[in-house]
Amino acid sequence: MGTLRIGLCLLTAAAVGFVAVADLVRARFVLANAAAVGVPERWLVPLGVTKGLGAVGVLAGLAGATTLGALAAGGLVAFFVGAVATHLRARDLALQFPLAYLALSAATLAALATA
Repeated sequence: MGTLRIGLCLLTAAAVGFVAVADLVRARFVLANAAAVGVPERWLVPLGVTKGLGAVGVLAGLAGATTLGALAAGGLVAFFVGAVATHLRARDLALQFPLAYLALSAATLAALATA
């Protein structure tokens, strides 16, 4: 496995894992962001679990289960497309983080899909 693929998987898993934990512990920035885009607070645990499973799946891809890793990265791409759409629907143009997570997930998907 190439250095770029390893780096992308680790970076994506770390970034998405961080925000998954932030969702689960209801960090202030998560609560503010959810309120700004109209996401109910009761959704934070399911959203955090979903992100966490995506991060674990990407790590599984790094560990050799490339199909699972690619599926997890594809799921994260879909998740963050939804996040961008949610921001746009709420007319919230603070898109830097959802777009960054989307870009990382897409790059990881491309890296794992070509493994």
